Amino acid sequence: MFSGMVAAVGRIETVTATAGGVRLRVDPATLDMTDIGLGDSIAVNGCCLTVVDLDGGRLAFDVSAESLRCTVGLGQPGPVNLEKSLRLADRLGGHLVTGHIDGVGQVLGFEPLGDNRRLTVALPQALARFVAQKGSVAVQGVSLTVNRVEDAAVAGDPTLAALPPGHSAFQVNLIPHTLAVTTLGGLTPGASVNLEVDLLARYAARFDETAGHA
Repeated sequence: MFSGMVAAVGRIETVTATAGGVRLRVDPATLDMTDIGLGDSIAVNGCCLTVVDLDGGRLAFDVSAESLRCTVGLGQPGPVNLEKSLRLADRLGGHLVTGHIDGVGQVLGFEPLGDNRRLTVALPQALARFVAQKGSVAVQGVSLTVNRVEDAAVAGDPTLAALPPGHSAFQVNLIPHTLAVTTLGGLTPGASVNLEVDLLARYAARFDETAGHA
């Protein structure tokens, strides 16, 4: 379990094909490695991966073909958000994040608002029911608060007018700190991002679906 509070921006250095997928070798940058061991869980761009090797100050992870199919950013070298799994006594600074990616979204807009940025992301409508205004969502493993949700293109809004068929959209505000300490500052329209919806929203929806069948 994670909180969506990124601890460091590392970098995938190499991607090597394996029988079942790929093996990543990751430079952890400023991530504290003193308490990381084999078998530990690390969120890499929001995807929970298991440490399979520690060599030369680098982290190695095996990523299955299925994980590669339903995520982005794990199949090629580049910067990645890193977070170690929570201890029971840790502060929950963001929200409960499992590290299980629910889907891939597309950046529709990344507009300056003073020193901040307004990020607009299209997501499949199947996930939209779990995203609510003032609720939480994880984008590339970063816990964010939803400011707006739209289930259809909005006339007069050029960003939302570009909403693809079969998708909804949400908007979040990124403060300078978030832009500086995560990879989100490098997003551009058209980029793909890993999404994880709020775990509590998912369970609430499931309860609502089954309440009449108890």
